[in-house]
Amino acid sequence: MIYATNGAKCYIGGVIADPGADVTETTFASQSWTEIKEVESLGTFGDSASEITFESLNQNRTKRLKGTRNAGAMDLICGLDYADAGQLALIAAEKTIHDYAFRIVFNDAPAGGTPSERMFIAKVASASEALDAANAVLKLNASLWINSNIVRVAAAE
Repeated sequence: MIYATNGAKCYIGGVIADPGADVTETTFASQSWTEIKEVESLGTFGDSASEITFESLNQNRTKRLKGTRNAGAMDLICGLDYADAGQLALIAAEKTIHDYAFRIVFNDAPAGGTPSERMFIAKVASASEALDAANAVLKLNASLWINSNIVRVAAAE
């Protein structure tokens, strides 16, 4: 079954230390979440491996190996809301060197159940205002440099 992205919500938590290993759902259990409102786009995120190459002379072939994992950078686009606590938290987080907890909640809950979620640790690399053309909404664009694996929590009945 497929689901629409509309209805998804994005949350920012507090400062969280990199545990030095993959994070789990329990890593985020003590977080207090603030919704980032007026989100237009969540962008993309997820692991990919860095490429390591080796030029083998006797085989006349480039060998490829998997290197370190990188969950990417998630680019949030929001309608700028000067009073939104979540957007204010994003802007404040960009001014620090710290990692923060993030949570995405999808709109895919079965009847009477709970929706699926994604959680991760990231630095807020940028929080800039976009002033596009006429007849456009002022935007807040934030780039999240993900510094952990993505924890996937399945929807449940």
